[in-house]
Amino acid sequence: MNRFIRTAVCAAAVTGLAFGLGACSEATEAVKDEAAEQVDKSMDEKYEVTYEVTGKGVESIEFSGGKGTAMDPKMETVKKPTLPWKKTVTLRGIMPPAVSPISLTDTADLTCKVVYKGETIKEATGEKALLGCIAVSPIVK
Repeated sequence: MNRFIRTAVCAAAVTGLAFGLGACSEATEAVKDEAAEQVDKSMDEKYEVTYEVTGKGVESIEFSGGKGTAMDPKMETVKKPTLPWKKTVTLRGIMPPAVSPISLTDTADLTCKVVYKGETIKEATGEKALLGCIAVSPIVK
């Protein structure tokens, strides 16, 4: 009789453990599904940034205008821009905001900014022929 009771108790314990682990597995899957849903949502979420370029001697400005993908953005170009230059664009998800003024002279005095919701999230100043402002997507923060 003792042997029968021990066997029954062990079988009940194993069954309880299996059901408990199964419930834990379902909870883990629910968390994974929620995380995947949040990533998908943030990949499609849109945001606006404003690029600003000031200085002198700027030949062209290249910037990310929202075309392409986050891993392969298609840069747009403005030739011989009137300074100061300002452009507001709509980007998606983790696509990084980027603006690069290009000068043909080494003495160009350049400043570029990336502004999100009134706050400068990236700024660079220099006297080089090429300057760049690349920020992390504010969606990621």
